[in-house]
Amino acid sequence: MPGFTTRPQLRGDFGMVASTHWLASATGMSVLERGGNAFDAAVAAGFTLQVVEPHLNGPGGEVPVIFQAAGHAPRVLCGQGVSPAAAVPEAFEGMDRIPGSGVLAATVPGSFDAWMLLLRDHGTLGVRDVLDHAIGLAERGYPVLPQIERAIAAVAPVLTRHWAGSAGVYLPGGAVPAAGSRLRNPALAATYRRIVSEAEAAGPDREAQIEAARRAWSQGFVAEAVGAFLASPVPDAAGTPRQALLTAQDMADWSASYEDPVSVSHGDRTVHKTGPWGQGPAMLQQLHLAEALGTGADVRDGVSADFVHLVTESAKLAFADREAWYGDPDFTDVPLGRLLSPEYAAERAALVDASRASTRQRPGRIDGRTPFVPPVFLAGEAPADRTVGEPTAGDVASRASLRGDTCHLDVVDARGNMVSATPSGGWLSSSPVIPDLGFPLGTRAQMFWLDPASPNRLQPRKRPRTTLSPTLVTRGDGQAVLAMGTPGGDQQDQWTTTALLRVLNGVDDLQEALDIPMFHTNAFPSSFHPRETVPGDLVVESRVDGDVVAELERRGHRVRVVAPWSLGRLAAVARDPDTGELRAAADARGAQGYAAGR
Repeated sequence: MPGFTTRPQLRGDFGMVASTHWLASATGMSVLERGGNAFDAAVAAGFTLQVVEPHLNGPGGEVPVIFQAAGHAPRVLCGQGVSPAAAVPEAFEGMDRIPGSGVLAATVPGSFDAWMLLLRDHGTLGVRDVLDHAIGLAERGYPVLPQIERAIAAVAPVLTRHWAGSAGVYLPGGAVPAAGSRLRNPALAATYRRIVSEAEAAGPDREAQIEAARRAWSQGFVAEAVGAFLASPVPDAAGTPRQALLTAQDMADWSASYEDPVSVSHGDRTVHKTGPWGQGPAMLQQLHLAEALGTGADVRDGVSADFVHLVTESAKLAFADREAWYGDPDFTDVPLGRLLSPEYAAERAALVDASRASTRQRPGRIDGRTPFVPPVFLAGEAPADRTVGEPTAGDVASRASLRGDTCHLDVVDARGNMVSATPSGGWLSSSPVIPDLGFPLGTRAQMFWLDPASPNRLQPRKRPRTTLSPTLVTRGDGQAVLAMGTPGGDQQDQWTTTALLRVLNGVDDLQEALDIPMFHTNAFPSSFHPRETVPGDLVVESRVDGDVVAELERRGHRVRVVAPWSLGRLAAVARDPDTGELRAAADARGAQGYAAGR
């Protein structure tokens, strides 16, 4: 349905913020109005998301950031914490997969240090300035969305029986908070107030205050509280005591870091992603396949069977390579040069049958090396435990009705600074709240494989290969023109790739690019416990024309038609370097993401 939008694309020249929650977008805009730049706004919005979307991210989670400071090259900030020093396969003896819930799957919390490092090096404001909105919302309360009510209700028995700290925050008065009510987290507010106090005790210098805040987190009272909580076994979702691998020393030994992005050209634009410790290069592989297959020429005609088929088949090939080759490049030799070459894309494109869907895992063989092919756990093997896997999607079979995971934010200011970030982890459903701090740890280690043949195998002090995948686009002269992304686990680099193909092939209105019906496949191993696969799967919104669905089924896709506005929660900002015009849009799906700007 070309030309249809649910809301206007925002346009202006002062600043734009788009995120998955209106309170985070409002926070970012407030910071811009007070004189902060895009980095200040992104940090403040990120901390706000930790409070208002606790079922999707939290202080115990992680964040990858792709950004461009005006006049400089794009960079990646890695806020993905590593596995503990004690994280060896023997620690999971008797298990074929790392569990998706409980403290056993905790990695080093990475988001706080990453946000503070971004603030120190590229922001202009202080610790109090970027935390005050989050503190206020945690103290006074924030609106409980229906999604939060459902998430808490699903795990209420676990909270009541095994996770007292979580029950104290998320079952006020012993009951699930109703949608529309307000929920407070005074313990988290106190944690952040103490960090502000310790920062300001370091003196008036802004950088000294930020460094004091970082120490308070990784070496001070926060790390001490984490260490004390984990000193004894902690019950998992089933009530089984588990001795965590994470220690306070693991937190002290790690810090966020910068690196260059991985990039490819598509037409007259260059697309930048994280390295293969994230799934971002899978988008770059899909873009090369799109060029080789001519995908995207018909995007202004809406959602055609050819477009959906070619995008889906390309995704299957790229994600098969993700499982076969991607991992932390500090530990494994990832053949990115070959994976992202046009020659390899041409070879892979030759595998795509324009008239028939594939139901096989087909990773590429590179330089004579044998690709890792993970075991296939078919849908239906998922346990009834709703605490595992993605925070709002416990199993592949119901993934369409329980949409996505994680949060996202994009910011651009008048100077041309641009930020794209995808915070996640540390959500309330998967690990118990530490009472002294008001937040749970993350469970990102579930994304490792225990198989020693995997490039993403568990090793000490290693980054798990995550699904978190912000996107930055530059034009020929190197200036940033677009930032975008979405929650959604394995779907992130499917939904964002689809939206980006629309933008790069002539859909000029950002809101229209996000609103056009979405689709994705689960025809490869999920990144989340219990790691299920649905061969031949294709999920499409019901707004896709019935004739298109019938043609896709004729080509062999196992199509599941789901609710009309159920796939994705995209956000995007853009800038025209020639005119200075800024634009922004946010997905109407989920009824909570908004853009703000002027």
